Amino acid sequence: MSHGEGFIRLVDQSRRKIRELTVQEVAEMFKRGAKFHFVDVREDDEWKAGRAKGAIHIGKGVIERDIEEKIPGKSDEIVLYCGGGFRSALAGDALQQMGYTNVISMDGGIRGWRAAGLPEER
Repeated sequence: MSHGEGFIRLVDQSRRKIRELTVQEVAEMFKRGAKFHFVDVREDDEWKAGRAKGAIHIGKGVIERDIEEKIPGKSDEIVLYCGGGFRSALAGDALQQMGYTNVISMDGGIRGWRAAGLPEER
């Protein structure tokens, strides 16, 4: 997928402020039984088409509005993902600005998850 120059610049700025993990590192968190919220920030139609097993859905368009109700603990570990890791980086930056202190963006997103053959739900 091709992205505009301004969008890439914005994502790069957010990535400098947040923590990112690879798909493999997130899979390892599941394997060792780590407790965290796994949040799919993609659009509703993307979510309905298939998602990583164990994820909840809070779309990027509403995450700032809905996050405090769905995940009230500001220190809870939250792993965000999208299609490839761009929107989740932007969402992670926004959540940190809201006071969330343990936010991670999964670099590679659902495309990386699928490429690794990790479990999905529909």
